[in-house]
Parts: sequence; C-alpha cells; structure tokens
Amino acid sequence: MRLLFVPLVNLLLLLRSLLGLPLRLLGARNRPAYVRFRLSGDPSYRVPARSPRVGLLGAAQGRPEPATVTSLEGLREDLALLAGDPAIKGILLEMGELAVPPAKRDVLVKLLADFRAAGKRVVAWAVSTDSLGYQVMCSADEVLLSPAGRLELVGYAAEATALGEGLGRLGVQAHFFRRGEYKTAPELFTHPQVSDIQRRTLEAFLDERYGELVDIVARGRRRTPEEVRRWIDVGPYSARRAAAEGLVDGLCDEMDLPKRLGLGTGEDEDGEGEGVESMELYRARLPWPPVRWRTLRRKPRLAVVPVSGMIVTGKGGTGVGPELSGSETVVKALRAAGRDRRSRAVVLYVASSGGSAVASEIILEAVQRVARKKPVIAFVDRVAASGGYMAALGAREIWATPHAIVGSIGVFGGKFDISGLLAKLGVHRTLITRGESAGMFSSSRGFTERERELMEAEMEETYQAFLERVARARGRTKEEIHALAEGRVYSGQRARTVGLVDRTEGGFEEACARAMELAKAPGPFELKTFGGGNRRFSLLRLLLGGGAYTGTYAFCPTAWSLEGFGRGERFE
Repeated sequence: MRLLFVPLVNLLLLLRSLLGLPLRLLGARNRPAYVRFRLSGDPSYRVPARSPRVGLLGAAQGRPEPATVTSLEGLREDLALLAGDPAIKGILLEMGELAVPPAKRDVLVKLLADFRAAGKRVVAWAVSTDSLGYQVMCSADEVLLSPAGRLELVGYAAEATALGEGLGRLGVQAHFFRRGEYKTAPELFTHPQVSDIQRRTLEAFLDERYGELVDIVARGRRRTPEEVRRWIDVGPYSARRAAAEGLVDGLCDEMDLPKRLGLGTGEDEDGEGEGVESMELYRARLPWPPVRWRTLRRKPRLAVVPVSGMIVTGKGGTGVGPELSGSETVVKALRAAGRDRRSRAVVLYVASSGGSAVASEIILEAVQRVARKKPVIAFVDRVAASGGYMAALGAREIWATPHAIVGSIGVFGGKFDISGLLAKLGVHRTLITRGESAGMFSSSRGFTERERELMEAEMEETYQAFLERVARARGRTKEEIHALAEGRVYSGQRARTVGLVDRTEGGFEEACARAMELAKAPGPFELKTFGGGNRRFSLLRLLLGGGAYTGTYAFCPTAWSLEGFGRGERFE
C-alpha cells in the first residue's frame, strides 16, 4: 500500500510546487533583507509529525501568530535555510515574555551564535524584557528596546515560607516524620522559621544562576563581570536609562525598526515592515522552497514519555496547584511505547519534584520493564527530584542539563491535627475505632507514642528501600548513596560530579540521538509522545490525603520553587 501511496503524495507535492512556481518567481524579486521571528513563552523542542498545533512536551495550542517560534527544531531549520541565502542580511528577533528553562535558553543562544558565524546579522528588539530574555538578547549583534519599555535586570530571588507558627495559631498542628535532615519538604508546615539547611540550599542555587547571568551578559555585551554586577545591583531600568548605561544599543519604536535596519519605512500590505517579513512569507517567495518528500521507507520512531509535575497514584485528579502525573496514566503510556513496533527507543522526559513514594515506585518498575525491551534514556532539563529522580532510575542512562535540579533522595510522611481548629469553631468529633491503630491517620488527634514508633519505622524502611534502588541503579553501595542522600538537592552539574547522573553536556536532541544510537538506528528519526496532558492538583490536598490518610512521600518543594528561576521572578 505504501508503495502506491508515497509516489502519489510526492507527485502531488511536485505538482503543487510547479503550479506555484510562476508566482514565486515574481515574488522572488522582492525577497526581504531581514526575516522576523517572535520569541515568547516556552517553545517546544520539536513539533511532532502530523500534529502541527501540539508542541512536544507542551500543551495543545491554537494557530500561532505569524513569525512566532513554536519549536527549537523549527527555528534551527529556518536559520539554516536563511544562512545559505546570500540575499538575506539577517533576522529581527522580537522578544516577548520568555519562560524557558536554562537548557532551552542555551539552545537559543547557540542557534543565534551559529547564525552570526555564517556572516548574518541578528538584531534583537523588545518592548520590555527580564533577566532571562535579556540573556538571549545579549547573543545578538544589536540590542534594542522600545522607548516606552523596561529592562527588569535585577538578578534572582527566592522566598522560602514557614507556616508552622501560623497554623498553630489557627489550631492546626502538623505532625510529620522524615528521613534526611536535608528533606525540608514538611518544614513548610512544621517550622516557625525557615531552617538554615533550606536557606543554604536556596543560596547555592541562587549563586549558580546569578553567576551564569553575570557570565552570559558579560560575554554578550563585552563587559567585565564587575561592570555587569553593578548593572544588576542598580536595576531595574527604564528604556532610556538602559540605553544611557550601555545595556542596550539604542531605543526604537516598532514602526521605526525597518529604518533602523537600513531599509524602507512604513508597513506593506501584509502588515510587515518594508524589507522585513515572517518566515512564512519568505518561504512563499522562494523559487524552489524546501519540500518534505515522502520516503518509501519510514523513518524509525523515538517514543517520548513525559513524567511532569507531582506524582500521584491512579489517573490523577482535579484541583488547583502544580501539574500531576498519575502512576496509572504514566504506566499506560510506557506500556504503549514498549508495544509500539516502530518506536526503537524511549526517552523518559522527567520534570517532576516527586510526590507519592508508592506511585514513584510503580512508575520506576514500568520504566524498568520497558528498558528490558528497548533502550530508555531519562532526560531532565528542569527538575528530577525525590520521586521524580526515582522514576528516572529505570533508564539506561540519565541525562540532565547543567542547571537542572536533581536528587533530594529522602522521604517523609505524616498528617495534620485540626482538633484545635475544630474546638475554636465549636465542632465536636468523636473517634470510635476497632483496632489499636485504626485511628492513626485521623485528623481529630495527634499520633500516640506507639503510632509515632510505627511511623518512624515506616519512614526508615521506605528510605532504605529508596537508597537500595538508587545504589543498584547507579552501581554504588547503600552507604555511598546515603552520604549523597538525606534529601540533598544538586544542580545537574553537581549531580554529574557525584555520580547521580551520567551526562550533562548534551541537550534534548543529543539525548534523543543517544537513545537511537543505543537502538542501533542512527540517522533521522521521528518523535511520538505517549501520555502527557496532565491535569492539576493541590499540594495541600496531596499532603492531607482527603483527611483520612497521608501516606509516604518523596517530594521536594524547594526544587519545585526553583523551577522558574530562569524568569527572574520570586518564588515561595
């Protein structure tokens, strides 16, 4: 069937190309000197085949605005095409509100550097931008701001919260047990003040991110690190002050951009600046635009299974809060990826700070089953902490980008005693049980001494099992892993140094290529995502367990709060 279908499709593609040739030849005389790209949000790494409106590892989207970058792979292909066209002088990069992790920022910086190395010019323009967007803009030849804009270059901040005293005033007591003094997750509810350990953990990550910000800006703007630190300390900036201090090369309204680029003025009939067009219009004016010919032999496929957000048992649930990955949903996706004959290998995309210890173990076992059939690579560009790291242990190799958050090997569990709050409200509960431990997880009272002993024993057993799984997967002893564990959180680079991950020098595309290499299927390949579409869940609901049972958790809220550092915001 494919022998008949492929030639027919290619014939139709050829006919369409030939029919449009006269118009394209006429339009070729007016090809632009600059092509405009708009960069905002979180572009996907790739756009899966046959799903142009659904980004890989991202949510479904409507039709994007013209010139909007929807995937990094698409941007790479566009820049490569433009770099080979002598009629193109460069690109105009319009910066919106960027929300990418450091790994994607690094890809963007490299793509722009390669384009400039081909002798092309990059002009970056924004109305307003923050530290993350400014880092990308610094890789351009010229950085421009709107006269009415702002540059929010202020460094990074993290806010840690302790609710223990406040909950006590309400009559709520948090009773939690943990294994690992660095397992600070329950401190949010138990401590009256932020602990020194949590403070030091946050400061270590802030130091790394701040140092990287200084380095990128210093290289891009050709300034000394001392000058950049002074810039940051006296920020934020109005557009005019940013220009006066030398942070940007000039101020320019959007309508005046063509003139700034040395082109005409005003807008053409398509709403583009004269001499500046979107990539879509540029391709429409190429005499022989690239055509994706169908091949008789299908490309091998790589399956991608995301584990994003909080890990919980079952299919998941609804509510307000971070994303969740239900163990049943993830296991179903892993089984489908394992059964898919065209998928030669699997990339487990982990972006989770943990959750239910039981659910994490279920996912780990499913990953291990798939890994016995075909190669599995775990890739982390944001966070794989606690249960998220446990899920990654089933892969043959764990790849993490340098500034990803990894580790937090530890567990905790407990409950909230709301009897004081109920008394203040005039609500009276009577707990009637059959069995000495039947009321153990009731929110109407605290733990008895025997129940505390049982909880301590369960935490120890779960922690030792976690250590054993990590030790077996990483080829180390439990004692060696314990020295790295107790809830300690690492950057990807530090995790590589201590042996918790295998690679940090490659990004998503390199991890995918490695998976296909292990499957003995090098060369071009297609991607297909199995699973995803996670709903949202409440952390408080997870910890309360509906007021009946709280279970045991491998979770790292510090890692969760650190995920957005690339945006230069404040996090609690």
